Amino acid sequence: MDRLTVFSGNANPELAKNISGYLGVELGDSIVSKFSDGEISVKIEHNVRGNDIFVIQPICFPSNDNLMELLILIDALKRASAGRITAVIPYFGYARQDRKDQPRVPITAKLVANLITVSGADRVLTMDLHAGQIQGFFDIPLDHLLAVKIFVEHIKKRIDCSNLVVVSPDVGGIKMARAYAKKLGVPLAIVDKRRISTEKTEAMNILGEVKGKDVCIVDDIIATAGSLVEAIEALKNKGAKDVYAAISHPVLSGPAIDRLQKSSISKLFVADAIPLSQDKLIDKIEVLSVAPLLGEAIKRIHKEVSISVLFG
Repeated sequence: MDRLTVFSGNANPELAKNISGYLGVELGDSIVSKFSDGEISVKIEHNVRGNDIFVIQPICFPSNDNLMELLILIDALKRASAGRITAVIPYFGYARQDRKDQPRVPITAKLVANLITVSGADRVLTMDLHAGQIQGFFDIPLDHLLAVKIFVEHIKKRIDCSNLVVVSPDVGGIKMARAYAKKLGVPLAIVDKRRISTEKTEAMNILGEVKGKDVCIVDDIIATAGSLVEAIEALKNKGAKDVYAAISHPVLSGPAIDRLQKSSISKLFVADAIPLSQDKLIDKIEVLSVAPLLGEAIKRIHKEVSISVLFG
């Protein structure tokens, strides 16, 4: 496409390559490396003057390096006279620090939004934000995609929906779970859990009927998998049959893989917004590509047409 150029940092080059393939364009030529002292070095290798640029870079582990790569890439492109720069952030890191829930803590999601704006981004494209209000942290246009359609299509192929119940792992996730339940045409249940600390929760009760049913837990992020495994146990104790989960962002930190291996989950569906290393690609995890979703959104933004059709 004329003057559309896609660049990538080191966070998820495979996703960037797949998006470029969907768009039918070559991935922009750049060198993103480190100096001997660990500082990030960026060089754009071809002319981008006046081009419509899309920088694909999830803020996943190592979060600080990937965030700095994104900021420096944007700055380099801005100084090279790019026409417009869109930061494509499939996974928006620091999103869980979106409000002051304790005294004397930062709102880091807002700080990251400020950094991206000041670096020179003209707009942002992201997916399945942990907190919807983060959209309001930006003073530049932001398009927020939802991966629900991709997951729902896959679930319909893999699971008998006639005996399925969609489950929200907590009260805060009801809106997302309701969207899944509506699109699948199945009932909704909720795990009512009580948080003991920032790292530990205790599943307390199941609101809804799951006995004798297959269930699919839906959420936006899985980090240490503690909450998910507790929800699985609670559902099994209430008589649920096969337990599945559809979770957009597989952070999978700390003991997550070990917990999933030992759990009775049948299958965990995740998106490829965050790349998974080989040691995390266990049999219980199935990765779905969001490259077509992001690619179509990029195409529509470039052509200045609505992307709301992608929400259907």
